[in-house]
Amino acid sequence: MYKEDIITKLALKTIEKAEEVLETKEIEEKIALSIKNVTITRTKLFARLNNLRGEGLIKGKFVGPGKGVWIWWKKDAFLENKNKNKNSGRKKGR
Repeated sequence: MYKEDIITKLALKTIEKAEEVLETKEIEEKIALSIKNVTITRTKLFARLNNLRGEGLIKGKFVGPGKGVWIWWKKDAFLENKNKNKNSGRKKGR
């Protein structure tokens, strides 16, 4: 990890445990429940999430018009769907 700190570790753990995509605000709320003595700002968390995305540990995407929101998910969250789609177009017997 680029900068190992409690926010980065908890953000990665939160995303890896999630079964669905999470918004930055949802991740912030979950981390805030875990640690009470560390101040978390959305800006600080967003920087950590972008570092994790840059390292290839998670995936993220900006969605929505205007200010919009960022959504985040574990790096291998959709691999199962990709494999199903690749195999569904093949003819049997080949």
